Amino acid sequence: MASTPALAAGAKAEHDHHAAAPARLSLDHGKKWGTDEALRTGMERIRNAVEPQLAAAHAGKLSPADYAALAGKVENEVAGIVGNCKLEPKADAMLHLVIADLGAGTDAMAGKAKKAKPEQGLVKVASAVNNYGRYFEHPGFKPIHLGH
Repeated sequence: MASTPALAAGAKAEHDHHAAAPARLSLDHGKKWGTDEALRTGMERIRNAVEPQLAAAHAGKLSPADYAALAGKVENEVAGIVGNCKLEPKADAMLHLVIADLGAGTDAMAGKAKKAKPEQGLVKVASAVNNYGRYFEHPGFKPIHLGH
């Protein structure tokens, strides 16, 4: 399974032709950014994998192996999204901010981030998914309740 840094490196190499990544997420002149089917499908799969695990994580019931397996699922979906990216350059640049947060979260979940606990990584992934829903057009998207 590819690690998140490897995914990020591949994503960067593949997307160097796109606009430089902005510093923070923003709307497109007050409107959500456009998406494509591959992005919507991948983000929906990430949402559906993460959301049911939050209550168990908050209750301390997920093992390191559970977190690692979930991180792997998210990483696989991110790889699929990045590999099938068909967004216009500015939307793509915004998406890479979401992907960076997904990567930081999966690193923590997999035990690769020394200062972050796996539960914090799961919450970071869920927050990134919610940011995707805030900034990208995805009909029927339901945000993840973070349980805090």
